[in-house]
Amino acid sequence: MNRAVRFHETGGPGVLRLEEVPVPAPAPGEVLIRTRALGLNRAESMFRLGQYGIDPAFPSGVGYEAAGVIEALGEGVSGLSVGEAVSVVPSFTMTDYPMHGEAVLAPVGAVVAHPQRLSFEEPRPCGCSSSPPTAAWSTSRASAPATPS
Repeated sequence: MNRAVRFHETGGPGVLRLEEVPVPAPAPGEVLIRTRALGLNRAESMFRLGQYGIDPAFPSGVGYEAAGVIEALGEGVSGLSVGEAVSVVPSFTMTDYPMHGEAVLAPVGAVVAHPQRLSFEEPRPCGCSSSPPTAAWSTSRASAPATPS
């Protein structure tokens, strides 16, 4: 199984749940990534509140930014390898590709090589034009245990 952050109604942080969901299988043009770090910024908060301009479809996942290691490649994906460290550039909607989970799918066009000089534990702004991440959460170093609902 796979844990993912999801919500079933809009609202404050209390609507977020850590839920057990199946590990997704990559379709053509998709990459399955075992996450090691997740970005968190204003977009996720606004989406969770229902104020982002794209309405969540419940139950909804959340998250635009992630970094981790490739577990599987969908048909037609080239230039990437299973086991490669990668980062995800937010160039899709959270309704299509939510990133806050242990194993997530990303469209191949949003997946880039993770800089070798940067560990997964070091949060860094990605240089996004909207707003850089204000916090990062590493799935390997969660400060408080979460209980699946």
